[in-house]
Amino acid sequence: MNLVNLQGKRILVTQADAFMGPVLCEVLAECGAKIIADTGPLLTPERIESLIQKTGHIDVLIANLAIPAPNTQAVEATDDEWESVFDHMVTPLPRLVRAVLPQMVERRAGKILLMGSASALRGMKRRSTYSAARGAQLAYVQSIGVEMAPLNIQVNAIAQNLVENPTYFPPEVQALPAFQERIKWEVPLGRLVSAREDASFAAYLCTTAANCFVGQIFPVCGGWVPR
Repeated sequence: MNLVNLQGKRILVTQADAFMGPVLCEVLAECGAKIIADTGPLLTPERIESLIQKTGHIDVLIANLAIPAPNTQAVEATDDEWESVFDHMVTPLPRLVRAVLPQMVERRAGKILLMGSASALRGMKRRSTYSAARGAQLAYVQSIGVEMAPLNIQVNAIAQNLVENPTYFPPEVQALPAFQERIKWEVPLGRLVSAREDASFAAYLCTTAANCFVGQIFPVCGGWVPR
């Protein structure tokens, strides 16, 4: 039995077929939420405006944004790579927020949750463009979070790594002996965080019990981020 109650809440999940999207939709639905699962591209402001207008009432926006992380040395990272990474992961975020905020401000209620990455919290080789984009996401959430708090709108982020998901850690990656060794020495937890553990925490952040969190970044990574 799931103790998180989201009965009647309308939750929009972007990129619902990738990253944490599938498990989020599953767990949130189990908690009683009405899920609007969007799987389309978010590369133009018109597309995002149309999505929000078509969706109508939104209690919670979950900005689930991800692309495969480029594995490029910093000296070889091109302008095209930088622009592509930011176009897919950073630029859609403020557009989504600007589109959904007016209705939340009018109701003086709402939540926005970013499914982000702990790569912004710890240096990683060959991830300069990806980590920069993830860092921009988190900085934006912190700023909007404190701005919206007086209006009873909570904006927060999960900064995850080493969580089961089809975009970064699919079964074929998990089966590699080298990856299994990496988990043993790099993750204090000694295993990947399960997809449902992560999604269950996200579900809690969507409830009124989590109204006290303001512009916060929650690492979900089995201790991978240094304490």
